[in-house]
Amino acid sequence: MITLRPLRLLLGLMLLLSACHKPAATSETESPLTTIAFGSCNRQDLPQPLWDDILNNKPQLWVWLGDNIYGDSDDMNVLQKKYAVVQQQPEYQKLVATAKVVGTWDDHDYGRNDAGKEYRMKQKSADLFWNFVGEPANSPRRKQQGVYSAHTYGPKDRQVKVIMLDSRFNRDSLLRINKIYQVNQTGDVLGEEQWKWLENELRNSTAKVHIIGNGIQVLPEEHAFEKWANFPAARKRLLNLIASTKAQGVILLSGDRHIAEISRTNYPGISYPLYEVTSSGLTHTWTGTFVEEPNRYRVGPMIAKLNFGVLHFDWSGPQVKVDMQVKGDGNETYLREQIQF
Repeated sequence: MITLRPLRLLLGLMLLLSACHKPAATSETESPLTTIAFGSCNRQDLPQPLWDDILNNKPQLWVWLGDNIYGDSDDMNVLQKKYAVVQQQPEYQKLVATAKVVGTWDDHDYGRNDAGKEYRMKQKSADLFWNFVGEPANSPRRKQQGVYSAHTYGPKDRQVKVIMLDSRFNRDSLLRINKIYQVNQTGDVLGEEQWKWLENELRNSTAKVHIIGNGIQVLPEEHAFEKWANFPAARKRLLNLIASTKAQGVILLSGDRHIAEISRTNYPGISYPLYEVTSSGLTHTWTGTFVEEPNRYRVGPMIAKLNFGVLHFDWSGPQVKVDMQVKGDGNETYLREQIQF
């Protein structure tokens, strides 16, 4: 015979466990994500003509892909003042009022050109970055070794997960000889803590689409500038992780290059074409004689005009359709690729 007291305890425990497993309201009750806009290389002391065009696309989410300011200083007061210039830009204020903002950094907003884990001011700089993107003061992310983050949007059957990687805080050194970056065969980019976090975010995700953004390019291998290919072991580890976790609908985003391009590859173990959209820059691009550099993965031309990126999601059918675009002043479309998952 079961007495009332143990029965009440049993019922109470069941209710508690049920509450603990309740899905997060932010991912279950929101409308599906239909438009993301993104960009990089935003020099705060130059004209910023693209914010009105970005607003015209009505993005629900804005993604910073690095060099969000040109800080280039060990003085955190200097970085703070430069962030404030961007935050006080009227059109950017309109964007912040109408869209969520997430992102990551690259080297110039990190604090020093081409810097990696050796940069001594990185934790203080991270605090300024989190302030810039509106991370709450008590957020556990502020205690991480890096500014990586993951954000899930939309109801359960139409979710998009946006994963922002930090390719500076724990990145190994990279030697530069005669302006050419050398290959660090065994060097790491993310650090073990971030690798474990990323695997968990991919392996345990139910999202239909996964956007993975970071400051430097992942797929291109042939140009002489900063890229994941300078760390071939880390690049292979990233692509193998996408394959082994069977993450659905991965699209890579990157900045840094002062050009825009779309790259595509068919990677073993990934059941769909893997695209990378590079958008750079918002305020300045290549100067001097334009030469289209080699990139075996490029789809379409290389763009050396001010630009931003847009992803449109169409959830009307059994498969989600993603329209990837690179746009510029006057909302002109420079590049466009479409895929369905």
